[in-house]
Amino acid sequence: MNQLPTEKPPHWILSQRWSQLLFAHWPISPRLLRPLIPPALEIDMFAGDAWVGIVPFYMSKVHINHLPRIPGTGEFCELNVRTYVTYKGRAGVWFFSLDASSPLAVFGARRFFKLPYYTADMRLVKEQNFIHYHSRRFHPGAAPAFFEGSYVPTSPPSQSRPGTLEHWLTERYCLYVSTGRGRVLYRADIQHTPWPLQQAEADFRTNTMAAAGAIRLPKISPLLHYAEQIDVQATGIYRV
Repeated sequence: MNQLPTEKPPHWILSQRWSQLLFAHWPISPRLLRPLIPPALEIDMFAGDAWVGIVPFYMSKVHINHLPRIPGTGEFCELNVRTYVTYKGRAGVWFFSLDASSPLAVFGARRFFKLPYYTADMRLVKEQNFIHYHSRRFHPGAAPAFFEGSYVPTSPPSQSRPGTLEHWLTERYCLYVSTGRGRVLYRADIQHTPWPLQQAEADFRTNTMAAAGAIRLPKISPLLHYAEQIDVQATGIYRV
């Protein structure tokens, strides 16, 4: 696990569970991503490639630690589009978009975490080992974005080995956000056990999630990994 930042001791304020999660990743030229990411952040690369991930999953047991749970925010579908960055040597995640089926959760994440959340009509149906996932963004003023697909794990779970692409893509323990047209940078830290990754297969019938953010994915099959469940703690955002 990456070391926690020295700027601020971690204060874990938010708990959540992520379930039936798919990592779908595509290599992409960092030159294509550079205009979309604040200049203070370096685009992280593996063997010369940047990577874009599309990650659908189900969020549950969401609550602020030591406070009563807020109705309408405890569980919902979420789908994010992301890439990987570093700041002063600290590797993390940059989100281009996060779609969620809870309007209250979207409001809270946009207001208090400055994250680019969007409201969407979403559903996840598990049928035997297959996950069927649907998302249609309808957030006011946002670009339309659609996802329709199915995925299934195809191997037993295991932890990725340090130095591998799978470890580089998934074992990241902070996220970055910015305000003021990228001039002010914030970070939030997360903690969880190592990912129990499984190989996976997927059929994407519709996928315009990256295109909605002006990202053109290469026309190749993505690298796929599945995780059944993981419990997560998170800090609030703080300026770096």
